[in-house]
Amino acid sequence: MVTLRKITLENRREMFGLEVAEDQRRFVASNLSSVASCYVLAVNGGSPLPFVIYADEQIVGFVMIVYGITGYELPRIAEKNYCILRLMIGAQYQNKGYGREALERILEYIRTFPAGPAQYCWISYEADNLVAKKLYESFGFRDNGEIAENEPITVLKL
Repeated sequence: MVTLRKITLENRREMFGLEVAEDQRRFVASNLSSVASCYVLAVNGGSPLPFVIYADEQIVGFVMIVYGITGYELPRIAEKNYCILRLMIGAQYQNKGYGREALERILEYIRTFPAGPAQYCWISYEADNLVAKKLYESFGFRDNGEIAENEPITVLKL
């Protein structure tokens, strides 16, 4: 069973050590960089919500959800909506259904509106990352025609 858990002193090093496959590194920042981004967002008025992704008791990934994102080239949909800014599953844990189950847990969590009310969840992705695009579409995300930092924006009504 996949769960989202807070980053702790006990799990941080293992989470920082997770990496995607070599050919996927251009699609997602390292987990260490992402956690540093959480700090920057938090001190600039954003509400980052980072989590370690577990499959039972094994760390398999990382997600960073943001509400009130600031300081980036933002799409119109960003204001007062949730963004899945980072989502990764470690290379050795891919193709086991963990990404799909993690996205289910992430959306369940977002629908509790932990940082404030919203109508939408959005994600930007590299246009040639067809695996990610297909996963997002399977949950009902649809491109809205916006581009942010050269990435298409896909949106889900909550």
